[in-house]
Amino acid sequence: MRPVREIPRSAPPSRRRTAPFRLLAALVATVLAAVLLTPAPASAAIGADIRYVTITSHDGTTLKAKVITPTGVEGPHPLLVMPSAWATPHLLYVGAGARLAHESGYQVVTYSSRGFWDSGGGIEVAGPQDRADASAVIDWALENTDADPDRIGMAGISYGGGISLLTAAEDDRVKAVASLSGWADLAESLYPGHTVDVQSAELLLGAAALTGRKGETLTAVERAYRRGDIQPALDMAPDRSAATKVDRINANGTAVMMAHGWNDGMFPVGHITDFYGELTGPKRLMLAPGDHATQELFGAAGLPDEVWAGVGDWFDHHLKGEDNGVDTADPVMVKPNNGRGAWTSHQDWESVTGDRRTYHLGRPSTDWLRWQSSGAMGTEPSTGWSYGMRTGIGTTAQSGTVLLSGALQQFFDVPTGVLLPTIDRYRAAVWTSPAHPNGVRVAGTPEATFTFTPTAKKQSVYVYLYAVDSYGKGALLSHAPYTLRDATPGSPVTVTTELWPVVWDVPAGHRLAVVVDTRDLRYGSESTVGNRVTVTSPEAEPSRVVIPIA
Repeated sequence: MRPVREIPRSAPPSRRRTAPFRLLAALVATVLAAVLLTPAPASAAIGADIRYVTITSHDGTTLKAKVITPTGVEGPHPLLVMPSAWATPHLLYVGAGARLAHESGYQVVTYSSRGFWDSGGGIEVAGPQDRADASAVIDWALENTDADPDRIGMAGISYGGGISLLTAAEDDRVKAVASLSGWADLAESLYPGHTVDVQSAELLLGAAALTGRKGETLTAVERAYRRGDIQPALDMAPDRSAATKVDRINANGTAVMMAHGWNDGMFPVGHITDFYGELTGPKRLMLAPGDHATQELFGAAGLPDEVWAGVGDWFDHHLKGEDNGVDTADPVMVKPNNGRGAWTSHQDWESVTGDRRTYHLGRPSTDWLRWQSSGAMGTEPSTGWSYGMRTGIGTTAQSGTVLLSGALQQFFDVPTGVLLPTIDRYRAAVWTSPAHPNGVRVAGTPEATFTFTPTAKKQSVYVYLYAVDSYGKGALLSHAPYTLRDATPGSPVTVTTELWPVVWDVPAGHRLAVVVDTRDLRYGSESTVGNRVTVTSPEAEPSRVVIPIA
């Protein structure tokens, strides 16, 4: 491993960071010019002044920031603080911040998070220093701008959204938060189903190396990860998870808005819906097609965007007191992950699902030519069968690539796909349902129950849910990884796991298909060549899937 090189706080940024920084600045300046040249609503002739400042944080670390101040309107102004996303500078939100100041009169401070780009310090993964930084930025804004101490909000994408939620738990001055593509449970995000999300981990670590300086915590976690030890990452996760601090957020009465993509490959959407259910204060949830942060990036640059429009409405109501319907509308908004469907609104997350259908799974067949009935999905339990799979080599069933797959689904309606007849039946088990003559909307959180008997102590399995046409071409609706650890070879283990939540319109005549195999390129697999895992369906726990239907 390349040794870590500490960069003195006073050292100038390296050329490898300043060159892309200047390019990003030029792009943002172009968008920003368009934003500021667009006339504000006739009822509010407001402009915006933008300054580049240095803010000294609680421990002397310098944070570089853009301060966007509304002009043409008297203060005090409601304050919005925006920490940058992972590996991005304060320029990320200048377009959105300029709109919020220019059109709505917000005092905005957007800053480069500790350790990244032009800010000092080291990257500490949303640790105590990062939350103290956010509070220090609030202190600075109250002392140096005409910001209203009683009307303070925070917003951010990804890393910035996570820091915003965590700060709201510790600083009761934060009255409202908008977390976009953020996380609530860091362990569940990076280690879903006891399985390492390798693609996300490598992407995050690589981006940190290119755009910042790793702090002690991140350095120690990466060293352990390279040795195959995930425990230090799990040890740091609870303090960096809003899910462990939800009682404080509820006690503070913070108004929390969250927006997330169905295909977010870094922070799977399932833990977001769980966290949303734990909030007792004012809350809103928007779920739509997209991968990590792909929904909100254009809006962050100041371009028209449904999510950022929702952010503006959220703060207008909770910080400015506007009667804009935010408090009376159904708070859960979902858009199907396929087909360019429209938003639907619901009273809560559970209301997205109208019914839950249980499909019992019969013994799979190795005859791929008869794929439509290779393994039946029926209404009656099928027990007593067993089906062995070779492990360690993947099949054509895969969950896709982080960032790319979700973006293709969002922008081009191109799903992660598979041709069912090409799946190696000696390395996977496949089941198909009867065709849905009128189509059906899958809406909610699918669930699967299997009993596995491995020949090794560690064994990874991956469950996929597809919608399949008459030619066997499948579109991935949802999936879930699961790794058995410290299993007893030869002893059965029953596993019930939730797949990623989804809203998906299955076309008329299509079937649902469930696939289980033992290797996926997105994840670190404990499956090795030469071993086997057997799927069984005992009477006490028949193998089955539960499909949520709208």
